[in-house]
Amino acid sequence: MTDVDIGSIDQIPVGEGRTFAIDGEQIAVFRLRNGALRAVDAVCPHKGGPLADGLADDAVVVCPLHGHTFDLSTGCEASGNEMSVRSYPVEAIDGKVRVSFRRA
Repeated sequence: MTDVDIGSIDQIPVGEGRTFAIDGEQIAVFRLRNGALRAVDAVCPHKGGPLADGLADDAVVVCPLHGHTFDLSTGCEASGNEMSVRSYPVEAIDGKVRVSFRRA
């Protein structure tokens, strides 16, 4: 795993997500209302919807295109559908957001 600092936590408003490019990968990082951070692939595997633009609560994000719901901790589609996105370890350190992922 490689750790990458993607910027200030202030770039992500509480209760919203933002998309960041890391080594050619698009990753959506969410700053939840409870203060936690979550990171998943930024693109829905169904039709390419932008997950950072979806509605998120403390557990899931809903794709804004067709309503597929993904668990923000595991990346699994909440209805049990085999579709999923990758989830990534993410944390805030000294006000910076750090995402851990495997480089290709």
